[in-house]
Amino acid sequence: MAREFKLPDIGEGLTEAEIVRWLVPEGERVEADQPVVEVETDKAVVEIPSPYSGVVLRHGGAEGEVIEVGQVLMVIGDEGEAAEAEPEREEPEAVVPAGALLEPIVGTLSEEAEVLAPSSTGVSEASGSVKALPLVRKLARENDIDLTTIDGSGPGGRITREDVEAAIDAAPGDGREETAPTVVPAAEQPAAVTAETGTETPAVEQQGGRRPLSRLRRTIAANMSKSWAEVPHVTTFDDVDATRLLEVRDALSHRYDMKIPIEALVVKAVIPALEDHPDFNATLDGDELVVHGSHHIGIAVDTPDGLLVAVIRDAGSKGVVELAEEVRRLGEGAKSRSLGPDELTGQTFTVSNIGAVGGGHGTPIVPPGTTAILSVGRAREKPIVFDGELVIAPVMPLSLSYDHRVIDGAMGRRFIALVIENLEEPALFLSS
Repeated sequence: MAREFKLPDIGEGLTEAEIVRWLVPEGERVEADQPVVEVETDKAVVEIPSPYSGVVLRHGGAEGEVIEVGQVLMVIGDEGEAAEAEPEREEPEAVVPAGALLEPIVGTLSEEAEVLAPSSTGVSEASGSVKALPLVRKLARENDIDLTTIDGSGPGGRITREDVEAAIDAAPGDGREETAPTVVPAAEQPAAVTAETGTETPAVEQQGGRRPLSRLRRTIAANMSKSWAEVPHVTTFDDVDATRLLEVRDALSHRYDMKIPIEALVVKAVIPALEDHPDFNATLDGDELVVHGSHHIGIAVDTPDGLLVAVIRDAGSKGVVELAEEVRRLGEGAKSRSLGPDELTGQTFTVSNIGAVGGGHGTPIVPPGTTAILSVGRAREKPIVFDGELVIAPVMPLSLSYDHRVIDGAMGRRFIALVIENLEEPALFLSS
């Protein structure tokens, strides 16, 4: 008997998903719980398993098509059976790991963002396929690049955008002699007729182009607009003499034979400030301020698909080495989009290391659902006055943005002063 399987609401707030790739073609047999399709939501690329055993009689949409929750994802039945299913058939509930549905909250992911439980890799390895995110696959298709010929440089061998772009640059030409293009003055270029109005526009205007934003980028845009429109931002700037901080990082790296990310030390230095000023570790809910008892610190990660915020849960209970391991693990998982919902949601304060891409001071936007974010720039050698003497020292820029509805300027200065004190003498927070 043919049975419909409709796109389930796997995560709170899910309304639609894009079909990335069918893992089982029409006409082939599938077993219960076997992954049958890859879909992409705002936050993850995930595999959805079949709830039934049988033959895939019909796909509910083509690759690249967006379908809504409740729309038929596929029809499964017996071989040779018609693809029309009985409408009265009750749908099974989606298989979701316990505790996976958490309130989405990120620096770039809105409170309305969909949440799906991702697969272990974030990209499918079914049928011997390569590992690459949808945008990377699309770029390869558009430029006739065979992904199976590329060795991925990303985590777990994932093929990145940079890998594909390198393959494009290295691709041979079509053998024809290249000639310089003829330049036609704009005034002499033929006009194009727009279908909507029938009016002519100069062809020079057609040289640009449009491309749709990815789901993640659309979520980032909506989230930033929401935060900027609703939160009265204040940003305070300062600098830190990072001499001792960098010495301690080098000593710890040598002692434990591992790289200590600067984010690990910054998070450790921020925890005492959050304990002394709990309004920075809170959520404004209407006329009430919800002060959080735990410190779940978000770490902004620059990924090929956009900015994601991975969350170090209960950061206050972790030592520097544990924090370093978490920063590294979450960073790799965010870039491969293989993190689970609880690793991408629920931050209570955010640290953004724009120094990793050469940044200095900035004006970070407060993530929805939180009251503050600290941005850390790259330490650079600068002249400073130390004990009355002019010396050269590594100076690290700090930028603290906060919600002025909750935090006033004096509290903001006290908070960042304590953070600076801790960063300039790490013994103050390493002993806690």
